[in-house]
Amino acid sequence: MSIRKAVVSGSFYPNDKKEILEYFNQFNSLKKDIEIFEDVKAIIVPHAGYIYSGYTANLAYSCIKKQKPKRVIVIGPSHRVYLKGGSVSLYDEYETPLGNIQIDKTFSEILIKKYDFLDFSIECEFEHSTETQMPFIKHYFKDSLVVEIVYGDIDFNDLSKLIDNLLEDDNNFIVISTDLSHFYSEIEANKFDNNCMNAIKNKDLNLFDYGEACGKVGVKAMIKSSINKNYKTQILDYCTSAKITGDKSRVVGYTSALIGV
Repeated sequence: MSIRKAVVSGSFYPNDKKEILEYFNQFNSLKKDIEIFEDVKAIIVPHAGYIYSGYTANLAYSCIKKQKPKRVIVIGPSHRVYLKGGSVSLYDEYETPLGNIQIDKTFSEILIKKYDFLDFSIECEFEHSTETQMPFIKHYFKDSLVVEIVYGDIDFNDLSKLIDNLLEDDNNFIVISTDLSHFYSEIEANKFDNNCMNAIKNKDLNLFDYGEACGKVGVKAMIKSSINKNYKTQILDYCTSAKITGDKSRVVGYTSALIGV
């Protein structure tokens, strides 16, 4: 049996089950009341260390914890290696400190055969944008299978066509992983990040050009699919790393959002 090892546990998030659950309990104790869509199809969540963006990500997951998707498809950008197109994991399981998650390998292989811009790159086993989502998925969707898609140099229109296809199946739930602007002052970051969040909120593809996000391609693809399918969007939370560090001279922005009907 092949296992996609957890490589950023102990850095981006705890490698101890008890510590992760303590994080989730703490996040949920601070949860605000939110009216959510009747049927959430996807979420947009950050992927930084849990101490920085965990609350923001958890807010999205906790909103849809009653849903029981057969398959959760996590789509995130490649940070470490150059990719042409995207890589779909073909391991059997995904390791997390909360227990391993079964990867839907058959479904993953079908995607690779169907889309010529998809393949499997073993170099993506070190990608944190997708791995940081797995403990959340194991906790909130304990019986779901996962599919991991890490993308690199790809047109958002191609990725949107894939997302459109995925959303045709009610068994699928999509997680789009992204952080927002990186290493601007708090004031500058707020300007860039507000443009991205307004692009999500108003489903305005052109407005993305005035914002920054490491996973902008994935978010833009998701919003194009939301336009195509007439889905609603809702911003849940926004913060920057300054909330934890106190340093407002160089911050990273984080947001989470719901997409559904």
